[in-house]
Amino acid sequence: MPKPGLLLYPGAACAGKWTVADIGLPAALLETPALKLAVLTQRDISRRLPERRPDAYKGDCGRVWAVAGSTGLTGAAALCTTAALRSGAGLVTLGIAASLNSIMEVKVTEVMTRPLPESADGAIGLAAWGIIEHEAAASQVLAVGPGLGRQAETLALVREIVEKSQVPLVLDADALYALQDHTGLLGKAKHMPVLTPHAGEMARLTGLTVADINENRLDVAKMAANEWQSIVVLKGAPTLIALPGGEIFVNTTGNAGMATAGSGDVLTGVIAGLLAQGLSGCDAALCGVYLQGLAGDLAAANGMAGLLAGDLLKTLPAVLAQLQTAGATCRKSDG
Repeated sequence: MPKPGLLLYPGAACAGKWTVADIGLPAALLETPALKLAVLTQRDISRRLPERRPDAYKGDCGRVWAVAGSTGLTGAAALCTTAALRSGAGLVTLGIAASLNSIMEVKVTEVMTRPLPESADGAIGLAAWGIIEHEAAASQVLAVGPGLGRQAETLALVREIVEKSQVPLVLDADALYALQDHTGLLGKAKHMPVLTPHAGEMARLTGLTVADINENRLDVAKMAANEWQSIVVLKGAPTLIALPGGEIFVNTTGNAGMATAGSGDVLTGVIAGLLAQGLSGCDAALCGVYLQGLAGDLAAANGMAGLLAGDLLKTLPAVLAQLQTAGATCRKSDG
């Protein structure tokens, strides 16, 4: 079986090409619940992806409601919401500060926008909660955080959303910033939230240093998922997905070209889009991470330097189709 040192850096940089070979271990031993570390493979992911019926219409494919963007950070909102559509969601609506709504109507075409009440400093304010709650009631998932801003009233709104939302949440970026010293709210969420921190965001949430996290990524991810009763996607090389029960999945897609602004916003949108299509929070996180990484690998085919987050949006449909075709083949072979 693969060893963690082959997958996690700095060991992974020295591993070269490796192969898993059958050396005769009993099947019962390989299936023991004690083995809680798994490597994501194409077969695992393709089996989990949603199938689209030939007579589907947009209402069948799920609705995403996103609260994101602020002055200077509208790109994050555009990347996130477009990624939700690119991952197969049927309808996506973006809640944005009212003064920025006209900008977003030019910036995004297929994404619908909803102007939200602002605070005095021009950010989404607490008065927006009623509209957010109403829109969420007609959606399958609420994505919060990309480019949202860190104004005090906006951060208070995020905490209210976490505590009161009746639909599953995907929390990233400034939504995670709002939870610094307030991670206890995650246990009050109606549905198990999906969190997507990078090492810096995880450092703020845990009180650890970035160095501590990078040296102990498996343990930190496991601890956070258990303590917060959340699905924790610890972004990095490689990205880890930790579940509250102690299971950790190691992603095998992605490349250094994705170390560019906006990649995380795309991931948030992909996970939200998959949740909207009926996947569980766990399956949406696993498939979303793998799918976004595979899109990055295809986008980097001609080189990693200069790759943009927007390039992932262009390659997502192709890799999604590839995985769904593989999934159909697996299901057919299974009988």
